Amino acid sequence: MLIEKVILDYLLDNGINAYAERPVKPPTKYVIVEKTSASEEDLIITSTIALSSYAPTLAEAMVLSDQVKALIKEVDTIPSVSASSLNSETNFTSPSSKQYRYQAVYDIVHKE
Repeated sequence: MLIEKVILDYLLDNGINAYAERPVKPPTKYVIVEKTSASEEDLIITSTIALSSYAPTLAEAMVLSDQVKALIKEVDTIPSVSASSLNSETNFTSPSSKQYRYQAVYDIVHKE
């Protein structure tokens, strides 16, 4: 089981435009799901997942990030996920392209 796919499908099922990579023709608002690291100890797997929310304005990116965070609070309703905790959230706007992005990073405990 790929935790990125689980999170991606969960967001899609809840009405969020979510992708594993930037689409060729992205919608105005969307989220990229990326696993940045993982660890396993005593058969407990914890993955760090970055959820990057893109939108036309910074305010819209913040709102989209808040919607994603509200959903991820409930991600442990998925049988393969035991827990999630917000590691960090930051304005991650690209200064050169002015592409507005907010990024929430989660530690997610899950089954393999």
